[in-house]
Amino acid sequence: MTRRIFGPGLAAGIGVVALTACGPVDVTIIAALGDGPDPNAGPLGSLEVQLLPYDRDDIFDSLAAAAPRPEPEIPADLIAAQTEIAQARESWRASDDRWGVLRDTVEKLYDELQELDRGMRTYQEIYDSWEDLSDDLARVDRDREGLFETFTGLQEATIGQMDAIRIMRADWADEAFADVGEVIAARMEMAGLDVAVDTTDAGGRVIVRLAPGDYWVHARYELVSEELYWNLPITVVRGEPLEVRLTRANAEVRPVF
Repeated sequence: MTRRIFGPGLAAGIGVVALTACGPVDVTIIAALGDGPDPNAGPLGSLEVQLLPYDRDDIFDSLAAAAPRPEPEIPADLIAAQTEIAQARESWRASDDRWGVLRDTVEKLYDELQELDRGMRTYQEIYDSWEDLSDDLARVDRDREGLFETFTGLQEATIGQMDAIRIMRADWADEAFADVGEVIAARMEMAGLDVAVDTTDAGGRVIVRLAPGDYWVHARYELVSEELYWNLPITVVRGEPLEVRLTRANAEVRPVF
């Protein structure tokens, strides 16, 4: 895992520099979907985390407010359709997982039957289980195919509209944020601090050494139809190690198109 430290020339050709400010402090970042024993709240490994000496949201919000035209909005019906697509996708995936488990079980029982004498009581018991599960497998397979057709049908019905919105918003961003590099460079020069970028390990943890000062912890994690977005302010004080947790609870949830 290689740590990258970026200097004030970030926007105009980011240069790698050494973190030479006196009294660096260890800042531990722990990233997970949630806290506690929830199996869906596991660690976020390989998550890129940026420690920025400026508030990127403030910069982009200011540039957006000064743009000659407002950002194209995402139609409410398209957001609703995206939610419906995500739900259909999850239903299909759950059915597909169930089908996979049943298929493996049926195949295992079939292999066991080949090793037994048909006159044995054990053979009949396993055969009855194999027959029942084979029926379940056929039913789940039909359901799985229907759910997949529903999912793909919803997706195909909105793909054109989604592509058009993506292009419109990308064109607007190119225009509105044309000067973002210069603004970031000026903010970094005022702060007199460097940017640090690193990646979490398999346990969702990374330790970054920073000079004392004010920073924003920035990261983003993409889910099926949305992303978790973090831009959390922290103050690094000399001699005081700091721990920051990134979870769904302190993230902004943004739709992904």
